[in-house]
Amino acid sequence: MRGLSRRSFLRLGAVAAIPYQGEDPFDLLRRRWREVTVGPEPGAGGPYRTERAATAARYRDTMAPRDGSLWPDLAFPSFTETPARLQAMARAYAAEGDASLAEAVATGIDHYRRHVYAAGAAPAGNWWNWRIGTPRRLLDAAVLIGPHLTERRSAPLRDSVDHFLPACVLGDYSGTSTGANRVDQCTVMLLRAVLGADRDKAALAASALAPVFPYVDEGDGIYRDGSFIQHTTVPYQGGYGVVLLSGLATLFAVLRGTPWEVTDQNVFDAVERSFAPFVHDGFCMDLVSGRGIGRRPYGDHRRGHELAAAILLLGESASAAERARWQGMVKGWVRRAAHRPPLDPAERARLSAIMDDDAIPALAEPAGHRLQAMSARAVHRRPGWCAALSMASSTIGHYEHGNGENLRGWHTGSGLLYWWADGHGEQYSDSFWQTVDPYRLPGTTVSTLRLPDGAGGAWGDTCPQGRWVGGATDSMYAIVGQHLNGLESTMEAFKSWVFLDDAVVCMGAGISGGDGVPVETVVDNRRTDARLTVDRVAGWAHLEGHGGYVLPCARLRTSRERRTGGAATRGYVTLWIDHGVDPGSAGYLYLLMPGAGADATMARAADPAWARVLANTSRQQGVHVPSLGITAVNFWNAGAAGALSASAPCAVLVKERGDGTATVTVADPRRDLDELTVTWDRPVTEVLAGHPLLSAATTGPRLTLVWGRLAGAGGGSQTVTVRLGR
Repeated sequence: MRGLSRRSFLRLGAVAAIPYQGEDPFDLLRRRWREVTVGPEPGAGGPYRTERAATAARYRDTMAPRDGSLWPDLAFPSFTETPARLQAMARAYAAEGDASLAEAVATGIDHYRRHVYAAGAAPAGNWWNWRIGTPRRLLDAAVLIGPHLTERRSAPLRDSVDHFLPACVLGDYSGTSTGANRVDQCTVMLLRAVLGADRDKAALAASALAPVFPYVDEGDGIYRDGSFIQHTTVPYQGGYGVVLLSGLATLFAVLRGTPWEVTDQNVFDAVERSFAPFVHDGFCMDLVSGRGIGRRPYGDHRRGHELAAAILLLGESASAAERARWQGMVKGWVRRAAHRPPLDPAERARLSAIMDDDAIPALAEPAGHRLQAMSARAVHRRPGWCAALSMASSTIGHYEHGNGENLRGWHTGSGLLYWWADGHGEQYSDSFWQTVDPYRLPGTTVSTLRLPDGAGGAWGDTCPQGRWVGGATDSMYAIVGQHLNGLESTMEAFKSWVFLDDAVVCMGAGISGGDGVPVETVVDNRRTDARLTVDRVAGWAHLEGHGGYVLPCARLRTSRERRTGGAATRGYVTLWIDHGVDPGSAGYLYLLMPGAGADATMARAADPAWARVLANTSRQQGVHVPSLGITAVNFWNAGAAGALSASAPCAVLVKERGDGTATVTVADPRRDLDELTVTWDRPVTEVLAGHPLLSAATTGPRLTLVWGRLAGAGGGSQTVTVRLGR
């Protein structure tokens, strides 16, 4: 458990005690809250004003307080919808100034407080409703309507919040008060402070944010490699991460200029290191969205727009250079977005401001590779396509389910390989999770053993025992691997991916199982009705308008089907390899070429020398691609593959450049090496750029690199640059 340091409390407490000159701080907080959540002035929101006002008027006119409800169509307790309607009415009042709305909100808040959110009431159901969701919306509404909520009604609401979120909850950083939850609780505490003009609670709301800012090495929070984890084992930039970033952006903006002002550079750095890598053409990828991936169609686009709005708001507290980069990045996202979900007026206003400003350039997608080893996630970008990889490890769960959501996400951590070529921004958005076969997710190797809904522990408690998960990247290319253990099955596999300019080399070895059912590797499962062509003699397949595959087609099986889930029916084309029932040591090798045409696919299949397989076993997997100067090997065990050898399990990526130099990148995916020796059987004359963890280097007919304690590097990649000999 991590409590707040005494120094943190004293520092912020001392600031709060300093006599404050100028505008009353609570007047400033109320004004800033309105600006951030509603708009800078009454009438803000442009064309969305009419829509907002009409919705609020409908809520006002249909509100009918009774013992069992506030609106006839929402029976109590209605923890989400009833407070949300009061919040919407309050925001419309703050934007338009219609006093009848404020009076209705005051009546509704008091009614809900007396019948549901009363101090001493038994907090039935999810704790989140009582400490975060309900008080956040009620307090938001109360602050926005100001004096329309009289002291007679305000005091009991404050008492209720104090009962369900006492100050002691923020005194310990553990359990359900970490990461995004802590930011939410600090927001509730700040609104509670504003409602009662309580300086002590305002200081507590600011000081209790302190544990959120430092990088973490385990559990919830932001890691140095950009990973963001919530619920201990779930990568969550697209869910709780959006909440955290949006909440911090709001608090930074609202507290600016008050005695409790707070910012943190780690949070600013996280925008481009943690969040942006998982946004592609306006949507936030599902592999960092936990149990929320199947919540609604196009949920990834909704999360992307929410993240964009949060980044723009955070930019108001960042440096001018950061703000400019973020605005250009977000503008590029919105320009390329295939789907634009509805946003609240304040979010839309921020997006509209940069879209209408010709001085802000729309930045293109950056090329490169981002591997977040601590969360077992990777993203690879090249002009015209993007791929992302989701894995499970001893510290990252196969999937998360909870509150009845994502009950069949069993295999989303079994090497799920997402990819998008131009025009494919809706591939996993348009009812994919509602209709896809959950046993045949693209890129995965799975036992076809039937699993019950919600198999494994809830809330991400589904970690396998495999520790070798991660890889090596030089920020442009990468080799990534996963020692895969199936969820609630005996299936085991060693999977590797080499990410290149126009292709991903996919390798599998040591595939075994004893469940009495077939084990399959799913080459792809595309939501499409496009034409599939398979040339079994030449060894390639092509999906029209999507991409190509190079593989020994004698083992390839295909199907075309229409699948229904809920109200949606979608077509799928599936390509898979059947390893048979209870395989002993099966394997596979194929090349994925996103966006490639049939001619390019055929040409690659006709050029077997393009990539030479160095090894594909449960001891090593690797390839050499001469045209790119790339040699990449995953060493599951010490040994040799081609010109590379390693003294212990590791990942190695070599890139020979055209200027007579090369880079050698190594990583310790298991995060347990005190020493590692890597040898490259290639003449090298000198080491041009070393690394702090490089303890010795020998050049000459071959290069030998001795690395120190890689265990403390969090699975991160370490690179040296050398000059090649003849």
